[in-house]
Amino acid sequence: MYRQTEIISDDSESPSPGGFGEAGDLIINVGPQHPATHGVLHLVITLNGETIKKVEPHLGYIHRSIEKMCESLTYRQFIYVTSRMDYLSAHINNHACALCVEKGLQLEIPHRAQVVRVLLDELTRIASHELWWGALAMDVGAFTPFFHAFRERETINDIMEETCGARLTMNYFVPGGLMADIHPNFQKRVKEFISLYKLKIKEYDELITGNIIFQNRMKNVGYLSAEDAISYGCSGPTARGSGLSCDIRKLYPYEVYDKISFNEVIENGGDSFARYMVRIKEMNESIKIIEQLIDNIPEGDFQAKTKVVLKLPKGEFYSRVETARGELGVFIVSEGGTTPYRIKFRSPGFSNLSALDHMARGSKLGDLIAMMGTLDLVIPDIDR
Repeated sequence: MYRQTEIISDDSESPSPGGFGEAGDLIINVGPQHPATHGVLHLVITLNGETIKKVEPHLGYIHRSIEKMCESLTYRQFIYVTSRMDYLSAHINNHACALCVEKGLQLEIPHRAQVVRVLLDELTRIASHELWWGALAMDVGAFTPFFHAFRERETINDIMEETCGARLTMNYFVPGGLMADIHPNFQKRVKEFISLYKLKIKEYDELITGNIIFQNRMKNVGYLSAEDAISYGCSGPTARGSGLSCDIRKLYPYEVYDKISFNEVIENGGDSFARYMVRIKEMNESIKIIEQLIDNIPEGDFQAKTKVVLKLPKGEFYSRVETARGELGVFIVSEGGTTPYRIKFRSPGFSNLSALDHMARGSKLGDLIAMMGTLDLVIPDIDR
């Protein structure tokens, strides 16, 4: 599990070459390959006994220069590269890029496409939170919930596969709408999933939420105040668990989010259990959104008419969406050609990870796993 350790002896006159620690400190390396990091993440942790003094993430192990790659791709092509960032929010990542291109082209999106996009976004959010719930439970020692989570998640993946031919990296949203219309079985299968979810969500509370062992592992662990969440640029459930209102769907509504009723889930605890409860309640809100839309998908076109080769006018364009992990921003600088001059992605994972050191200092090493689990890190979203 740990790659190496370094003990700073009492007769040392200076800290270690890396600049960590004092006499008697223990420095351990967690990762970059480690089951609790959920990806290729390297943490250099300075310990005094079992107490954490410092956590320094070392990034870049799977950096692929996605932003630079996008600058050589057309405005149709670059969208799908973002499926490989936060791969658990692939639809929503693609959505953010499509919105930015559409803003530049001043495209009016058919209402049918807007509704289907939101439906798929919320199914994606649930699928992501399902995997997070199962993996978090396994991180802290409960193996069975992992299989319960995948039972519901596989139902969503089956819907995705039938709709767009893929289960993880979707490639379904295009500038102007959708690549193809929804499958004839789409509404029927989504309703079946809603019934299944409502039947099974009670098991989540029985297995984990109300479990006193789980609560003891989560409560008063990894505290992050609202002020610190703002300071570190946190967003999504990480920030809302600290009492912040930051849901892009509410603050800056896109598509049909301003026409449907749902609550922004906010918890004021600021600890790991608060962040856990935000995601659990968010799944219920996503179900509420889906229920309002699934029987009201309008007829009409699923894609606006666009040119084969897209050219954005010269200028700067920005769009943002609420992924399963927080705010994803897409910034495009165009010089009027067929490819972007510059692209920048503001990913939620990078900012959320930056708060880990602050949250962990003074805590025990065993609590670090719970903190990382409730940050819900997806490493390609951080490295890009």
